[in-house]
Amino acid sequence: MCKKIIISLITILFFINIQIATSYSQETVTFEKSLNDFLQNDARLSNVLASVSVRSATTGELIYNYNGDTLLRPASNLKLLTAASALSALGKEYTFSTEIYTDGKLKGKNLKGNLYIKGKGDPALLRSDIDQIVHILKKQGIEKIHGDLIADDSWYDDVRYSIDLPWSDETMGYGAQISALTFAAKKHHDPGTVIVKVQPGKSVGKKALVTVEPHTEKIKIINETITVTEKGQNTLTINREHGTNTIVINGEILLNDEMIENSISVWEPTDFTLYLFKLSLKDHGIKLTEKMKRGATPTEATMLTKHSSKPLSQLIVPLMKLSNNAYAEMFTKEMGKKIHWEGNWEKGLEVIGAELEKLGLDPNQLFLRDGSGISHVNLISTNQISKLLYEIQRQEWFPLFFDSLPVAGSEDELEGGTLRYRLKGTSTYRNVHAKTGTLTTVSSISGYTKTKAGEILTFSIILNNLIDDYSGKSIEDQIVTILTK
Repeated sequence: MCKKIIISLITILFFINIQIATSYSQETVTFEKSLNDFLQNDARLSNVLASVSVRSATTGELIYNYNGDTLLRPASNLKLLTAASALSALGKEYTFSTEIYTDGKLKGKNLKGNLYIKGKGDPALLRSDIDQIVHILKKQGIEKIHGDLIADDSWYDDVRYSIDLPWSDETMGYGAQISALTFAAKKHHDPGTVIVKVQPGKSVGKKALVTVEPHTEKIKIINETITVTEKGQNTLTINREHGTNTIVINGEILLNDEMIENSISVWEPTDFTLYLFKLSLKDHGIKLTEKMKRGATPTEATMLTKHSSKPLSQLIVPLMKLSNNAYAEMFTKEMGKKIHWEGNWEKGLEVIGAELEKLGLDPNQLFLRDGSGISHVNLISTNQISKLLYEIQRQEWFPLFFDSLPVAGSEDELEGGTLRYRLKGTSTYRNVHAKTGTLTTVSSISGYTKTKAGEILTFSIILNNLIDDYSGKSIEDQIVTILTK
């Protein structure tokens, strides 16, 4: 039996109670006293703004409310809103494309004119996909391009960062620049990033060994590391210099350390993707006579080939399981492009607001600044999130949404996602399907679970003003465990 069928059966079995239950049982509300005792007395919460909302997944009735109407920063729990809106506005079969055009003519094996690469927001374009596109061009008989290789990323605007992205995040994979023409270093990976791998040198005193995927001359590595004995301390830092594709690696790495992998964003993913196309042309024996540059595809240009992404139903898996920020922001811009013909954050967030209102949320109880939740200015209440999780169960795309949520304790990355090492207790293991969220001073988790009585709950937990970030996950796990016992 294939994995997709198994997951669908799990979804059906998890929600079968919805078809037969008429109200929540007395056993379900026995957690109220335990939750109150925990939230009011745990020392770790003394200076923390905590909010918890729990509803019956059968009736939508609010059965536990602790600061549930307080507007808080949700971190990546905001992706619940983005995913639901994208499925509603774009549809589960929606695909993103990369199109190749020319303004010239093919004469023999010579293309007399420019070659245009028009990106339409594919967040998962791999080097192998680029090679496949170029292979098709080769099969069409092209061996020499008498013109420029031109990148067209005009499908979206040229604003690369959401309005509140901290400058300190721009070097990291989760802070990648957003472009309609971008690439993914590997499957399910953050678009617009490269993977930097660092492992110890062969002996003490040697520099660490560094590799980058994909390997290109566009990335410059400054290696200022040293390998130290097992009694030393790992102090490695990996950063990209602002405005460049120079990656600086500093510090000490232990001789017995395993390989360290970091996702690092590139500066201007449009240019980097263009360069990958140039490399692929060279690898396929196609000569480019002129330059690489950016520009708009002429309306009269002829399409030579087109590559389509996997459908949205599959792309929401890395969005939700792995909390992929760039996917969320690209989906946001795509909603703006499809509905208002403007691929920018303003119009995309306008669509999200409208879709959420259709799905039963109060737009006056939301303040949205991006699609990923990386902004510290986003605001929503747990009561609104738990309500959304209840309302969307009637949507035909809901099983896909539910299957995209991380599953507690499942160590398969594309099933357990950000919950794969959490909630492995007897009552919670594989019984919690939820989206997590983390920012400095913020932690959140929202989703679905079953009680000991077999009743299904939607829940949302948001913690703000955490001085000790690491305590947030432990607090959440204890709250969720109380719900399931």
